[in-house]
This record gives sequence, C-alpha cells and structure tokens, in this order.
Amino acid sequence: MTDEIIVKDSNGTRLADGDDVTLIKDLKVKGTSETLKRGTLVRNIRLTDAPGEIECSTKQVKGLVLKTEFLKKA
Repeated sequence: MTDEIIVKDSNGTRLADGDDVTLIKDLKVKGTSETLKRGTLVRNIRLTDAPGEIECSTKQVKGLVLKTEFLKKA
C-alpha cells in the first residue's frame, strides 16, 4: 500500500508537478478584484497534500490554490 496522492483534473487525467493546466470556468479570486477567465493557461503547477487542490501562480495573482474540478490538463 502506498501513500501516493493521485491528483486528477476535471476529465480524470492525472496531474503531476510541473504540468500546465487550463481553466474551464471563470473564477473570482477571493481577496482581490481579479477574475481569472475561462481558457487561461496556468503553467508549472505544484501538487499539494490535498488530492483536490493544486498550487500555482498566474500573471495576475501569485500563490493561488485552485480546485482541480475547474482545471483540465493542457
């Protein structure tokens, strides 16, 4: 039995550290007036300990945590 966390995007594709993903829905960023638009490419993601979340940075916002249900692998 392994303790490996499997992280999947909205289509069920496995994600890994360093992957690029695309947003499938407009997302408002809490604490800012920014809205990340559908189709935005997010590069070089980092996996977290939570299987449904990834860490990333965009041009507009640094240090984001996004839910994988709003992403697809690019």
